[in-house]
Amino acid sequence: MVKAILHGCNGKMGQVITGICAEDDTIEIVAGIDVYDGINNPYPVYQNIADCSVSADVVIDFSNAGAVDALLDYSMEKKIPVVLCTTGLSEAQLEKVQRTAEQTAVLKSANMSLGINTLMDLLKKAVHVLAPAGFDIEIVEKHHNQKLDAPSGTALALADCMNEELEQPYTYQYDRTKERRKRAKKEIGIAAVRGGNIVGEHEVIFAGTDEVITLKHTAYSKAVFAKGAVEAAKFLAGKGAGMYDMADVIAHA
Repeated sequence: MVKAILHGCNGKMGQVITGICAEDDTIEIVAGIDVYDGINNPYPVYQNIADCSVSADVVIDFSNAGAVDALLDYSMEKKIPVVLCTTGLSEAQLEKVQRTAEQTAVLKSANMSLGINTLMDLLKKAVHVLAPAGFDIEIVEKHHNQKLDAPSGTALALADCMNEELEQPYTYQYDRTKERRKRAKKEIGIAAVRGGNIVGEHEVIFAGTDEVITLKHTAYSKAVFAKGAVEAAKFLAGKGAGMYDMADVIAHA
């Protein structure tokens, strides 16, 4: 049984993770951390992580950037692995993440979905065959109308995972309205759609002569990210110091 501390337990994602773990007999939430204490949980909740003395194997973090520094300090001091799901970290915080990984295991990924990370693995294989054959590569991502950034971090991660496999990296084209020219051969186009309450949709198009191959992932709820975080916590518990990502979880499955 993996024992986990849930950092940001009373947020939307924290409550989803609480529900998932309640139905999973291989992992247990033994303590929660959140400044908001208006929710009754089946585990003790501390407003300050420094006050938490509960023994655990791993920390699952779905909080906010302002709470991450204290979390990393705690993880370094206790030598407890952490699944870091909070986004929007500063350069200084990212450097601190690296220092933390020198002391304990840290898993950080642009997207916690098992499906997205399996898609990345498929894209790495596909680009080796299709890019040399002259297929154009386009990414279309769709999200809800409240999302602030465009393109999404996941869309960029998909592009990066393909580009890392190419001998000569492609350029990224974010907005084709800026230049009146035909498409360059070695570029990846990335388009963003924002509307309604779309949770997340990422479509990668390989367009060749007389044939098109499309690989697509659709998230219908945020639960897919919570499920991935729980699987990552099970994987990370007991691991030695170092940086890990969801590709390691997929490979271990």
